[in-house]
Amino acid sequence: MLSSRLPKDLSPSPFFAELERAKADVLAACANSDALPFIDMTVSSPVKAGLPVDLDDAVDEGRKAFGNWSPDAAGWKSAREAVVEYYRERGGNFTAGQIILTASTSEAYSVLFKTFCDPGDVILTPMPGYPLLDTLAQLEHLECAPYFLKLVRQPVKAKKNVILSEVKNPVKSTFRFVLDSDSLLAAPEHAKILLLVSPHNPTGHCISREEWNAAVSFCEENNMILVVDEVFGDYAFSDKVSRTWQYVFAPCHPERNEVESKDLWDAGGGDFINLPENGPKCPIFWLNGLSKAVGSPQLKLGWMAFYAPRENFEEIRAALEFVEDAYLSVSAPAQALGISLLPKASAYESRVRERLLTNWQMLREAFPSKYCPEVLGGWYAVVRLGEDDEELTLRLLREKHVLVQPGFFFDFDEDGWVVISLLQDPAVFKEAISRIKL
Repeated sequence: MLSSRLPKDLSPSPFFAELERAKADVLAACANSDALPFIDMTVSSPVKAGLPVDLDDAVDEGRKAFGNWSPDAAGWKSAREAVVEYYRERGGNFTAGQIILTASTSEAYSVLFKTFCDPGDVILTPMPGYPLLDTLAQLEHLECAPYFLKLVRQPVKAKKNVILSEVKNPVKSTFRFVLDSDSLLAAPEHAKILLLVSPHNPTGHCISREEWNAAVSFCEENNMILVVDEVFGDYAFSDKVSRTWQYVFAPCHPERNEVESKDLWDAGGGDFINLPENGPKCPIFWLNGLSKAVGSPQLKLGWMAFYAPRENFEEIRAALEFVEDAYLSVSAPAQALGISLLPKASAYESRVRERLLTNWQMLREAFPSKYCPEVLGGWYAVVRLGEDDEELTLRLLREKHVLVQPGFFFDFDEDGWVVISLLQDPAVFKEAISRIKL
């Protein structure tokens, strides 16, 4: 009776059923206490972590537009221009014709899968990685094949005029995840899309220029689409990190804040698109949304910004708008609120980034780099504590009253990894880390 798109068994796995029982046991044991029954180190919502965005002014500003019905397959131009300005404030230079609005990042994936893939085609996704990607592909009758992020040790360069051997307790090396570009070569024949996540959930890896060049070359050689999930793009911790669109587009003119005229392509009717003439030969899509930009997943507004070679741009845009026009799922209130909220995104992101960095520094001080790889950006970190993933997660909950996510949920290739959210209140975060270390 049910579609073959769905898993054959929709019941919780034995582990997650046991985890729910453990939560209930801890809640019951702490029912008469004022203390937290357990510390949730899986929290993914800034609202639940005490970091809500102020919606009052945005609602007042946008209320008049809530009742409008102005269907546009790509989304209201005014809302797309607000997204353009969001990028411009960060050094990007997309034009409104390169923005397609969606009801969420998940819907953006669905639109791309419908536009570029046939049933049975393959999406290349990172391992370890976020399990939702496999579900979204399965719902479109697609398959996922992995490429890998590998853990490497890198020497730490001494600062100028500082000799490491003379420093007390020097850090001589650090561990972090990097893209194993050779693993791309195992891609199946029907691979259509290479999906990068930068910053990556959950490892905190960010795509370097060298990694970017390898990914683009791979897509060009194999006639593939490159998709970059950058929902955590504003939450970078290091000057080593660039937004990947900076690898494609020249920065805006520093004084006029304009795109260089040589990069503008006339799509007709005065619709000028920023498409560098000698840019990559594969289409590229960057996905983002209000979910992380202003911590508001409940508003259901996402977008994709895209680049394509000039000879393919109009065909691709028409195909995307055809799919979007079949649903018109982006609501008027969501677009109106996006117009009001995006100018406030930088201030909001600064608040969240400060907390993320505070918690990341605490975590880094608590565990050696060998067991806590460097995080370059995002809301999560991973720690290797040893033991079986399932037993470790259940033990931390039952004995330490700390809830973490097991590494197997993200397809780590070895036991002992746990995934920790960096969003928690710093005082609560510190307490959780001290419990884990005991």
